[in-house]
Amino acid sequence: MEERAKKIIEACMQENSKNPIHIFNHIAHMDFVRIHGPEHHVLDGAALLTAFYNAGGHIDLQSSLQELMKRGLQMPGATCGMWGVCGAVSSMGAALSVMDGTGPLSEDASWGKHMEFTSKALHSLSQVGGPRCCKRDAFLSFQKAIEFVNENYDVELESDKTECCFSEKNEQCIRGKCPFYKKTKKKVAFICVHNSCRSQIAEALGKHLASDVFESYSAGTETKPQINQDAVRIMKELYGIDMEQTQYSKLMKDIPNPDMAISMGCNVGCPLIGRAFDDNWGLEDPTGKSDEEFKIVIKEIENRILELRDKEKSNENYGDTRTES
Repeated sequence: MEERAKKIIEACMQENSKNPIHIFNHIAHMDFVRIHGPEHHVLDGAALLTAFYNAGGHIDLQSSLQELMKRGLQMPGATCGMWGVCGAVSSMGAALSVMDGTGPLSEDASWGKHMEFTSKALHSLSQVGGPRCCKRDAFLSFQKAIEFVNENYDVELESDKTECCFSEKNEQCIRGKCPFYKKTKKKVAFICVHNSCRSQIAEALGKHLASDVFESYSAGTETKPQINQDAVRIMKELYGIDMEQTQYSKLMKDIPNPDMAISMGCNVGCPLIGRAFDDNWGLEDPTGKSDEEFKIVIKEIENRILELRDKEKSNENYGDTRTES
């Protein structure tokens, strides 16, 4: 652990950013920093000290980092779960103490202000809950630390929107429940032979009902000159959606490579798209049938879209257990 800590200090000495999260992210991607571990007891406070110095803070950076490393190495691992105090917060509290020269007998305001910072930071962590994630806990702590430094010192630390780049390496990532989880929408393609009726309806309803969860496309293995006019008319009537304004009959090669491909129901033969379908909704083609039969199919598509939306939302929030890479 001491060797990792020394490498962290050496890396900090090369940084020139005024944004402690940028410094943290840069160093946390280096091979001597694990996804979780007590090296964060050094890294987190060191990144704050480095940004403070780069912003004009009056400290000797090298000696301050050495002192921070000494204190960070004294903190045992798993403090968040076993002692109820997060190491990221403690590390930044130690950094503030180093900035101000605060000790257990200090009588100035810094003693209480540092307690105020750590209590606010710990509260923000408690609102998200476990399991622990050293990266998430650091980001939450940095938010409070940046606020604290900018309010109490004659410097201006930089900050911007934070999105986590470590999710795929974290087996315990809580995904959508984490405020820093980088959400990427799946591309869902609805496929039928001519891409003129059912798949067009699914694309329109996907955009209308689930655009916050996934991107909707439709395609076929053949095309028609125009979208089914009964479908166009009834979708306007039911939802106020004019499919002809933004949609047209297209082939698989005309849409992005989908993450999920759904067959609308093929009856005699399913279209070949170069890969297996993820699902087959088995819907009857209402072409040439009554409005009532059209509406039954449209309602079924709506229900399927809503089910898919809810399923993907659930996956986003909790996810499957993944293997650390």
